[in-house]
Amino acid sequence: MLSNIRIGNICYYVNDIDRTEAFYRDVIGLDVQRMAGDEESGDWLLASIENNIELIFFQMESRPGNTPIVVFDLSEGGIDDVVSGLAKKGATIVTPVSHAPGGWSAEFADPDGHVLSVYQPEERPRNRV
Repeated sequence: MLSNIRIGNICYYVNDIDRTEAFYRDVIGLDVQRMAGDEESGDWLLASIENNIELIFFQMESRPGNTPIVVFDLSEGGIDDVVSGLAKKGATIVTPVSHAPGGWSAEFADPDGHVLSVYQPEERPRNRV
């Protein structure tokens, strides 16, 4: 189902976006970019690291265990088909396909409750058929 894909992002939920930006920029030394969000979600942060993996930070309630989330990149699209296939095979869909910055995402849980995510760019088709 998710073969031949790469981890594209690791998403963190953080309680304070300004504090997070300062830490990852000033303490760790990453090139952190502040991205403009909408009124509902607010600004978010993006930091690119080796192997084309991006760290993404969203401000929302955060507690140990609900973050980070590994995000599998569906560069060719087909997110609706992938999520449907995961559900048919017994995966618990935590968040159905929904709009995300620049595309579409969905979250599902493994048997121990660890949340994983899939993401595709908005210009790709949501179905492969």
